[in-house]
Amino acid sequence: MTGDSAQVVLSRDECLRRLGAAQIARVLISVRCLPTALPTRLRRVDHDVALLDSDDDAVVHAAQRHDVLTVQVDGVDDGQPWSVVASGISSLAPLDPAAPSPTHDHRLITLPLAVVVGQRH
Repeated sequence: MTGDSAQVVLSRDECLRRLGAAQIARVLISVRCLPTALPTRLRRVDHDVALLDSDDDAVVHAAQRHDVLTVQVDGVDDGQPWSVVASGISSLAPLDPAAPSPTHDHRLITLPLAVVVGQRH
C-alpha cells in the first residue's frame, strides 16, 4: 500500500471515546468455524466494559458460551479514516425484571474490554 499518510495509533481513552459515541458496531464471531461480522447496537461503553444489544441467535449463543467477541467501529473525521477494535470474553447480562428489554427479542451482552486498539489512517 502506498500513500502519504501515516497510521496514528489511538490511545485507549480515545478508542473508548469513539466506541462510546457509536450506536452501531460490527461484532466479529465464529459461526460454524467461519469468521463473520454481524451488526449490533452498542448500548453503553465505560472504561472496562461494553454493553451490546443483539437479537442474533449466533451472538446470543456465543455470549452464553462465554466466547471471545470482538466489536469494531469505523468512521471518518476531517477526511481521516479511523478504526477501533475491542475484544473480551462475553457473557449474557443478567435479566432485570424491573427494566424492560431494549426490544422484545433482544438480549444484552456484557463484553469486558480486555483488548482495545485503534488507529487513524
